[in-house]
Amino acid sequence: MFILSFRHRDELTAAAERAGWHPIAARRADNAESRFIASGALVAIVDARGALREGREAVRALADCAETNSAALLVLLSRTDEAALDDLYASGATHFLVSPFTEPQLLQAVQFAGRFAERVGGGRARRRTDEPGTTRQPNSWRWQPGSGTVELSPALARRAGLGEEQGRRISLLDLFRKLDADGRKAARGAVDRLLATGESTGFAHADVSGGGVRLAHRLRVEADGVVGQTEAIAPVSPGGLGTPSRDAMTGLRDARSARAWMDSQLIRGEGDPALVVLLLAVSRFDAINAAFGRETGDAVLQAAGRRIERFVDPDGRRRLVARIAGAEFAILLAAPASLAEARFLAGQLVEAIGRPFMSGDHVVTLGSRVGVVAAEAGDDAMRLLRRASAALAEAKAAEAGPVCVLDADAASDSALGDRLEIDLRRALDQDEIEILFQPQVSIATRRIVGAEALARWRHPQFGELGAITLFNVAERSDYLVQLSDHVQRKAIAAAAAWPASLGDLRLSVNITAADIVRPNFAAQFVEMVDETGFPADRLTVEVTESGLIEDLAKAGNLLAQLRQSGLRMAIDDFGTGYSSLAYLKALPLDYLKIDKRLVEDISGSARDQVVVRSVIDMSRSLGLEVIAEGVETEEQLALLAQEGCTLYQGFLCSPPVDAERLAILVEG
Repeated sequence: MFILSFRHRDELTAAAERAGWHPIAARRADNAESRFIASGALVAIVDARGALREGREAVRALADCAETNSAALLVLLSRTDEAALDDLYASGATHFLVSPFTEPQLLQAVQFAGRFAERVGGGRARRRTDEPGTTRQPNSWRWQPGSGTVELSPALARRAGLGEEQGRRISLLDLFRKLDADGRKAARGAVDRLLATGESTGFAHADVSGGGVRLAHRLRVEADGVVGQTEAIAPVSPGGLGTPSRDAMTGLRDARSARAWMDSQLIRGEGDPALVVLLLAVSRFDAINAAFGRETGDAVLQAAGRRIERFVDPDGRRRLVARIAGAEFAILLAAPASLAEARFLAGQLVEAIGRPFMSGDHVVTLGSRVGVVAAEAGDDAMRLLRRASAALAEAKAAEAGPVCVLDADAASDSALGDRLEIDLRRALDQDEIEILFQPQVSIATRRIVGAEALARWRHPQFGELGAITLFNVAERSDYLVQLSDHVQRKAIAAAAAWPASLGDLRLSVNITAADIVRPNFAAQFVEMVDETGFPADRLTVEVTESGLIEDLAKAGNLLAQLRQSGLRMAIDDFGTGYSSLAYLKALPLDYLKIDKRLVEDISGSARDQVVVRSVIDMSRSLGLEVIAEGVETEEQLALLAQEGCTLYQGFLCSPPVDAERLAILVEG
């Protein structure tokens, strides 16, 4: 079984494993065709729930491979997307299942799809073996293990460049030599799998006859040997040659064309850096589709692409714009280009995307985030895009702003991780960890009533790194306790030195799962608060749901001890997957903070609003105040107020700021 799920990979994989399958699973569509072919799977699941656009593109990409492999293509989609079934069928899907569904229903759907694949594949196998010892398919080959010779069909022999004097037979070794290095590796791996298991498998490689075409081979054991059925799949546009492939929706270059262009620039190697990549993600796009329909969503996406293109002014030689996937666009700047230029351009693009779009009778406002990286020695297109994705993920997670620029060395690989682990120890000693404060605002009065302390790492080489990166590095390096203690102490001490104008504000600080299991943490924490001089009755301690779930009993005891000392308690990031009314009732809490992902969705479908309403109603019934995180628009705020939310924090008021700026905001 092959699984491609953009949002639920781990859950689907676990369900498949519980049922006895051994799935090959992926969260990204990169190289999905090759991975599917190599898996030899009879069933490919494309999970388009919450990611219809990406799912539809994945179905189109896998359809030819599924046909070649006699496989079933099962699509999972949300009930709100049922209107897309005709399009998915036309794209190549053979089966579908609409959520919500139970695990048994999912497994039954997979079994039905598997039976379909077995019947289709069996029929084709019988047709191929009507005349044993022959290669009847237009593009096929046959190999008898031990003979060392492969017999090719006439069409495939011509494609392989065999002359009449050679006939249609060639040694397996000579055939492998015609492939490029990646092709040889894939072919040998497929043959080894086939001989070891006897089960069908496959591989893909660049066509030896050129033209940018890739060939997919489906290998099957039959009575008189191994048969390979071959089919041409998705042509690759070579960088700078021929007609570049275009995205059908926007008319911009597509991902394949962008990668080819990037590789050509990197090979040319002019300038340092040779290439700078901006990866821009348009936010709230699923909400637009849900609120106004796919037609409006498509029109807005096209308009966003045109707006990006106007700002970048691509010429195809030094600048290029491409739609990579869904609502993600790549802006590629060849030498001479710099990170400073890219940062400036990224800011312009964020501002441009933030201006309203008109689509029919609808006025649509979007946001965007941008990750920026520069090429380094040894980069290829895929590695550079992976680092750009890491920068984009940081931009999405960070509160400091919508643009994240990572130095060329700042990659999501082990080398960067090792470097940051070493640097973190120095950062704690040299006070490179900065504390900022994000205002918490009363929805009723619009007055700032508190602030959450957030950590930022001012790295001397990589610039500002957000709290997610900071704490992930600390966890890997076993410095989580030291970092948590450092941040808590510095934040509370800074708040103790606030000017008189901030004297009524509450301060919120975070504790981690590691803090909860520390011996005597509650007593040590209260002692530290007393040492700083900050009033305990103005301090709120926030703990994430995941931190509570690690050990509910210890968490309950810890929160009770802290509360007895006058502190208030909040559960952070509520709605991220562990939500439980039972432990909310069992724990001594004062506040519940709604995760920003729920807030982002509230202006989307009616279902999203129902979820938020339920959380707020539940909190009020338990006597908890509700703080909404990540509020960025007046529309979100109005809906939250309508549902009874009392407090919020987010860019609508302010990003995280220093104490001086916080005082200016409070004073009006």
